Amino acid sequence: MGFVAEYSDVEPSRIDIDAFEGLSVVEFSTAWCEHCIAAQPLIAAALEAFPQFRHVKIEDGPGRPLGRSFRIKLWPTLVVLKNGSELGRLVRPNEAEAVESLLKSCA
Repeated sequence: MGFVAEYSDVEPSRIDIDAFEGLSVVEFSTAWCEHCIAAQPLIAAALEAFPQFRHVKIEDGPGRPLGRSFRIKLWPTLVVLKNGSELGRLVRPNEAEAVESLLKSCA
């Protein structure tokens, strides 16, 4: 599965996300956010070591229903799910080790 560089063309519904099987990382971010841009290599490096995770990259913004359903306040936010249930999250990662630690604790 691995890192996804592009944002999803169509925002999945919360029902779709909740129906995911296995391990997933849902990344809420934007293309113009400096924090999001800086985090991309960190997220990519961490996901490379954890290929069992599905990565879904969602372009978030005010009023977007999926981000609001997860109570996203800051970008990027990584939400780790197992079979649609949240196991953990990380807001504004600034070290690859932080992302790796989250994935390791949820794997």
